[in-house]
Amino acid sequence: MNLDPLPPFAQTALLLDFDGTLVDLAPRPDAVVVAPGLVDSLRELRAQLQDALAIVTGRPIETVDALLGDAPRAVAGEHGGVVRFAPTAPAERPPLPAPPAEWLALAERLVAAYPGALLERKARGFALHYRAVPEAAPIFRDALLGLLAGQTQFQLLPAHMLWEIRPRGADKGRAVATLMQRPPFTGRIPVFIGDDVTDEDGMVVARQLGGAGYQVAPAFGTPAGVRAWLAEAARTRSWPALPPAAPGELP
Repeated sequence: MNLDPLPPFAQTALLLDFDGTLVDLAPRPDAVVVAPGLVDSLRELRAQLQDALAIVTGRPIETVDALLGDAPRAVAGEHGGVVRFAPTAPAERPPLPAPPAEWLALAERLVAAYPGALLERKARGFALHYRAVPEAAPIFRDALLGLLAGQTQFQLLPAHMLWEIRPRGADKGRAVATLMQRPPFTGRIPVFIGDDVTDEDGMVVARQLGGAGYQVAPAFGTPAGVRAWLAEAARTRSWPALPPAAPGELP
């Protein structure tokens, strides 16, 4: 696998997914652990990149604040359904719909029927986690597809051991494009790092803007590899070399 070339360090805007990229996946969203040194690396990189560092995640902005503090300059949460350009700036939301109450009621019944499943509520959507009950995956999928039948405002997305309903128009590609239109990101070359299907839109837009997009597995191996790479970049003020492929990864 040939990886995208890295832009010059001093000209980069660094855009990072959270779960599965900066932190290891956990059985529950509230069980993730921020590794020692990660926040320090992000703060140092933010300073070196003149604030052009953002988290682009499916999580709510409040969760990123609780786990990373003000280490990122900007946060795009809920797959771009909300963007905040600085820690003290107001959050901005595009005019997108929220799911009907009856959809959430069905989601609650589904997780109640499968102990260990989890409903994650978001302002403009929700996710059903089935990591603890993988046999529920096709049942959850079919139920959610039934909700979406005949409508065009929402879509169903697969992710790591979950199904998520979100409004169309909220995706990480749009989030990257929105961030890159504002200082301190504008005029820089975006580098987007993510691990999941929902991150691919962000990678595509980063490349369209002349930058780079990296999936965690082939470029870094694991989130620990991402963290080590970021720590080395913060220490050396330069991008460490990326391997042509991580051990065990097929092109």
